[in-house]
Amino acid sequence: MDFLSPEGWPRAPGFSWGTAAAGRQVFVAGQIGRDPTTGDLAKGDFAAQTTQAFANIVKVLAAAGAGPENIAHMTWYVTDIAAYKAAGRGIGEGYKAHIGKHFPSMTLVQVGALLEPDALVEIDCVAVV
Repeated sequence: MDFLSPEGWPRAPGFSWGTAAAGRQVFVAGQIGRDPTTGDLAKGDFAAQTTQAFANIVKVLAAAGAGPENIAHMTWYVTDIAAYKAAGRGIGEGYKAHIGKHFPSMTLVQVGALLEPDALVEIDCVAVV
């Protein structure tokens, strides 16, 4: 996998400007902060829900014989940009614990609502194995 940084551009903060990869593509459906085994939404704040979403993504990737290092792109849907920013440290800790030091291209979008009314974040991704 090649992480793209156009000449003259600054280093992207916590993601890559682009990613190029060849191989089997794995598409992970949007994951929220719900524990799939219990059905419970992560208690606490934005960081707790995001950390659970990361854990869910890693489990789906494992079912395809992939890992977080295979993620080429992530799309984040958040219901509140301010809450996302306020939870930055906790999100970073959860990211490091589940995704590691792998920084694919990413898109973050604020949305009016998610299908699960109490969900604060939903993350989908594309991986290449």
